[in-house]
Amino acid sequence: MITDTIRKFVGRLFGPALSRGPQRIPSERHGIDRRNVSRHAIKVCEVLRQHGYEAYVVGGAVRDLILGLEPKDFDVATNATPEQIRPLFRRARIIGRRFQLVHVVFGQEIIETSTFRAPASADQETDEHGRILRDNVFGSQEEDAARRDFTMNALYYDPHTEEVIDYHNGVQDLKKRQIRMIGDPVKRYREDPVRMLRAVRFAAKLNGTLDPATRQPISTMAGLIENVPASRLFDEMLKLLTCGHAMDCLRQLRADGLHHGLLPLLDVVLEQPGGEHFVELALERTDARVRAGKTISPSFLFAALLWQQVESRWKELRAQGEHSMPALLQAADSVLDEQTEKLAIQRRFSSDMREIWFMQPRFERRAGKTIYRMIEQPRFRAACDFLQLRAAAGEFDSVLAQWWMDLANGNDETRAEMIEELAHLPREEHRDDTAAGSGAAASTRRRRRRRSRSSQRPE
Repeated sequence: MITDTIRKFVGRLFGPALSRGPQRIPSERHGIDRRNVSRHAIKVCEVLRQHGYEAYVVGGAVRDLILGLEPKDFDVATNATPEQIRPLFRRARIIGRRFQLVHVVFGQEIIETSTFRAPASADQETDEHGRILRDNVFGSQEEDAARRDFTMNALYYDPHTEEVIDYHNGVQDLKKRQIRMIGDPVKRYREDPVRMLRAVRFAAKLNGTLDPATRQPISTMAGLIENVPASRLFDEMLKLLTCGHAMDCLRQLRADGLHHGLLPLLDVVLEQPGGEHFVELALERTDARVRAGKTISPSFLFAALLWQQVESRWKELRAQGEHSMPALLQAADSVLDEQTEKLAIQRRFSSDMREIWFMQPRFERRAGKTIYRMIEQPRFRAACDFLQLRAAAGEFDSVLAQWWMDLANGNDETRAEMIEELAHLPREEHRDDTAAGSGAAASTRRRRRRRSRSSQRPE
């Protein structure tokens, strides 16, 4: 009788799967090919096993391998503490305040190695909203599985036996493409509000659905995102935008009221004429690159997301009589200042974003010396790609945009020929008749005509 009572209590506390014990799923059922597992992650597990510890590949890598996707990185979970892990590897360091773990470094690859965590306790350090601030209480694998966010992320792959250990029916949920929270969703979201963003991202990435109990509290708890550190929000936003289904994620964020703590200007952008079309074009191209296995530039991505707001303020300032480049500088600074209050866009990214934006007016005119100076700029190619995006959205002449892209793709000889050909074109064809450039260009032509006429006057 007492045993039954305890079992029911444990079942209510950690979920029914925990009280039954884990499933040990063999390779022929889960389908993971050991050859697709990082050899460095396997090495970390082997070294820990040799020293008497348990060690497993865990989390997102196991999820992706079961789905037939290529994991971006590999994590290991063990019953060894950070102080026990670090001396076992030549290049390893302990990181983290909220939860300490070890980065084991193998050249360019880092294997993040964490210690099994214990269940949350009443004396854990939290903020006034329930978000856990410090979490260095270690436990067993069973307890660690209960602490993970979603069932599909609470999977442990043993490279030695090639089994997947599943405490919460995560493999079954994966097959159904269902995102289900472990434990009480309200409590888990309070512990870490970023889990709401992760739920949306996983649903979009896996073309899956949120379990009703997992989704229901999100709209009412969305405000908790405001309490998450800006740097962590930036990391999560970057993952969301580079998951291969970014536009679906943004629409779902807006539907659930989660976007306010991420991109406060997003609603304004999408409400502007052509704003949503521009963002869609940018994210569709990003998604295509992700699916093709190509690299993504965060600078380019955020430059595209915020461009509509920068351009709108740029136009306002020019209408007030401000010169073009100073107006663009002010517009860029004001938009970035508003964003960095909530989203900690790293300085190196914001610097690149400014360079991409500041080169846009310079594409409006084609003059030999100016062109050569532009080619030498580090962000010239990125700025050309951005120009193509503007042309696709109808903001810039597509023929002129293609000329710049051909220049960017050409070798030195091709570029010299293209620039030489400009000398034989009528002067008006060297520029684009846009509002930003036409006034300055006309003024320059008038000055040249005056100089030409004065030089022809007889003495």
